[in-house]
Amino acid sequence: MFIDTHTHLYLKDFREDREQVFERAMQEGVGHFLLPNIDQKHIQDVYDLEASYPGKCHAMMGLHPCSVGEDWEAELEVIRKELFSRTFIAVGEIGMDLYWDQSFVKEQALAFSKQIEWALDLDLPIVIHARDSFSEIFEVLDQFQDQEKLRGVFHCFTGGVEEMEKIRSYKNFYFGIGGVVTFKNSGLDQVVKQMDLREILLETDAPYLSPVPHRGKRNESSYIPLVADKISDLFEITPEEVGRITSENAMSCFKITDQSTERATE
Repeated sequence: MFIDTHTHLYLKDFREDREQVFERAMQEGVGHFLLPNIDQKHIQDVYDLEASYPGKCHAMMGLHPCSVGEDWEAELEVIRKELFSRTFIAVGEIGMDLYWDQSFVKEQALAFSKQIEWALDLDLPIVIHARDSFSEIFEVLDQFQDQEKLRGVFHCFTGGVEEMEKIRSYKNFYFGIGGVVTFKNSGLDQVVKQMDLREILLETDAPYLSPVPHRGKRNESSYIPLVADKISDLFEITPEEVGRITSENAMSCFKITDQSTERATE
């Protein structure tokens, strides 16, 4: 019924009870788990989890903007080699984050741009991390706006109507909606109400951004129905219908198949 399109279940936060976390999620109807990479330190963890749940866990490859530092070029080269060595469902998560540190704004933009180029070469969607950086991200994306293959999702979308309309201008992007839509004063619910359900993907960003009533605690994929419940209220349809349509969206965006975890052959 549901697809968690963005979850970091490979992190150490789940070391003690990872199997139980998956069991709870599957009992709640979550059938697929999409795993965005962070940096080279996490690559093997992503692969291991994907191998443990074949056909259910699906790996992405990318360099998270918060991991762009002094050695960003060397880090990015590792990502490139992995990206072209096997099959992935997306290039991600990539983008720009100016909330934590603005020391490497130029480098973040360069890393973002380069990874977009690789996604276009491989005909893959991109998964964009955008925090306090919409204008900077739009500046990069505008350089690729004439590329028909440019597509993907704005993960953890928390923008307003203006940002929503700008993203729509790129034609082939979805909005990743997670726990923030359940926060009382986020205002995101009023923006989501102006979306088409065909534009929305469900996600958790586990272990971060737990929905109400678990806010402030560790997030996990079994909480996806709480996000679906909120969206169902906004659209005045059933949670099952939210699950069906957003899962169809995810399948279309990421081309999820039973072969998604196979290594590419030459």
